[in-house]
Amino acid sequence: MDSRDRDPTGRARNARPRDAQGRPLPHGTQGVDRVAEDVVLSPDDAVRQAQRLIDDGYPFHAHEVFEGVWKATSGQDRELWQGLAQLAVGLTHAQRGNSKGAAALLRRGADRIDPYAAEPPHGLDIAGVAAHARRLAARIEGDGLDVAADDLRPRLRS
Repeated sequence: MDSRDRDPTGRARNARPRDAQGRPLPHGTQGVDRVAEDVVLSPDDAVRQAQRLIDDGYPFHAHEVFEGVWKATSGQDRELWQGLAQLAVGLTHAQRGNSKGAAALLRRGADRIDPYAAEPPHGLDIAGVAAHARRLAARIEGDGLDVAADDLRPRLRS
């Protein structure tokens, strides 16, 4: 018998608590508050909430916000939200000390959001965010993970 926590559609959920960097903790341990899996935010609310989480040092949780919008979106903006989620995961990998994963996800996210730079939706600074991600990836590859905390807090809007 499968004892995993499942959502109403039968998809597995991870009900384990998480630490500030999104790593699973043992059952029964007190973790940090998580973004609800079923939260559906407007694009503006999602950007606002994700920026707050990034600013507070919780890029994994910002990733969950972006992932929620990505999964609830169809059409041309779907790639945008997936790219923003990847950027947040790249920041998470940097926080966790995984330089290879950080650089790869930062670049992948930047490449995915680039097509939106000509007409940035939702007040996003696409060109600035993508450039920041690529600079951070290059710095991580060159100097390792010796980056300032502010480097892990990009501004999503100018």
